[in-house]
Amino acid sequence: MPATVAAAPSLFALVAPIVLLLASNVFMTFAWYGHLKFPGATLWVVVLTSWGIAFFEYWLAVPANRIGYGVYSGAELKTIQEVISLSVFALFAMLYLGEKFTLNHLVGFAFIGLGAFFVFKGPIR
Repeated sequence: MPATVAAAPSLFALVAPIVLLLASNVFMTFAWYGHLKFPGATLWVVVLTSWGIAFFEYWLAVPANRIGYGVYSGAELKTIQEVISLSVFALFAMLYLGEKFTLNHLVGFAFIGLGAFFVFKGPIR
């Protein structure tokens, strides 16, 4: 009996989770940190506004994980999400909050990137 060969995942299944997670992280970054430019806003307004923004984030993140699971493992999906989250936040902090990106940030992100490499590398023998 011939061995069956698993079908390669579609381009959609490979790329859609990444695109959706990228978009969801833009929403979530604004939900969590956008209010920092408005220190005078009352807390309840900030929380409700953030919650409303996060609602749309969920409409992107949940489908991303449903589409991606099977093509990617749960650990790989979470790693993709975290790398995207840090990348989006680094840009957000520089462009929206006006913060500087330092060598310490670069070194820290490099170590996170190294961790992501090992998640995707497969078993260490």
